[in-house]
Amino acid sequence: MLLKSIVVCLVLANVCYFLWERGIAKSPEAAAMSAPATLKLASESPDAARAVVPAPAAEAAAIDNPHDAATSGLLTNVKRCISVGPFRDVSEAAHAASTLRSGGYDPRQRVADGEVWAGVWVYLPLPPSRPVADQVLAKLKAGGIDDALEMPGPNDGSVISLGLYSESKRAQSRVAQVQALGFNPGIADRKRNGNVYWIDIDLKPTDGLLNPADLQGESGRIVRLEVKGCPTAAGAQQ
Repeated sequence: MLLKSIVVCLVLANVCYFLWERGIAKSPEAAAMSAPATLKLASESPDAARAVVPAPAAEAAAIDNPHDAATSGLLTNVKRCISVGPFRDVSEAAHAASTLRSGGYDPRQRVADGEVWAGVWVYLPLPPSRPVADQVLAKLKAGGIDDALEMPGPNDGSVISLGLYSESKRAQSRVAQVQALGFNPGIADRKRNGNVYWIDIDLKPTDGLLNPADLQGESGRIVRLEVKGCPTAAGAQQ
């Protein structure tokens, strides 16, 4: 019986050793430590998948953020300052300011140094021959154009000046009068340097740009106005 018991114990010990050697009896931690290491891409990680937010969803979150909405609202409520001009004299600027004030604006007048349109100049190229030039002047005077006179032209050389006009109808009438005498006059804008007048106004976010033609002075008067942004120091001189 003793020998039989010893044999059974040896068999059981061999079985246990076999199971331990094959890893069947190892703990989960030991099995994990003995498992071969493998590489994984970051995109294969479950945590990485949870961390990725689609672009549309991120944009929607930014739009739904009340703080961001308030910030964007401030941009749309910024006032725009525009300048209208230049006006040649105070009376023209005052008339435009009155028109703007009646339209609900708060105009601010300022003076600046600049170039202002003075009128439409009608002229006739002067013939190179002196006798011919004298004949042209004589013919113009005989046709009723007594204010024709010789002066420097827009390009090199001299011309016969036929008048400077601030009204469209008067300029067209003089051109037609000279053409009836058989001549082909030219026209050009004339400008002058000196003090000019600008009017600054603040536009509401819903206001469109002004049409300079709405500030036209007397009927038929030619006005060369422009609309642009206010200078940095707008309103310094009023």
